[in-house]
Amino acid sequence: MDYNELLDKAFSELPALSVEKSDFTVPEADSLVQGGKTILKNIDQIADKARRSKDEIAKYLTKELAAPVSLYEHTMEISARVQSAELNSKIRRFFEMYVICKECHKPDTHIEGRERGYVTISCEACGARYTIKSY
Repeated sequence: MDYNELLDKAFSELPALSVEKSDFTVPEADSLVQGGKTILKNIDQIADKARRSKDEIAKYLTKELAAPVSLYEHTMEISARVQSAELNSKIRRFFEMYVICKECHKPDTHIEGRERGYVTISCEACGARYTIKSY
């Protein structure tokens, strides 16, 4: 047998590579518009999934939507009419920027520190550390 035949035989005997799938999904916003305000009813679920405080998410949404945000016990009130598609887009962007690791694409990150308008994020899964602009 020559080299190529041995190589083909070796590859045929290897187990199939499994594609790692994450069961993590970004939660959809459960919101309703009342008058000139939007109420986000599942902020607790979003904060738990992101492993971030409701205050951090509120600060991000305040800047992204250019509207004041008020936090209550289990809801968030946005002082503007925001369509659910736009709100979902902003929440997805928050997860992409500040929750999901840029290296391994897992949501196992935490904020290590804040300094001069930048946030240092550390991944617990792969150990990556990176700095991005603060929200």
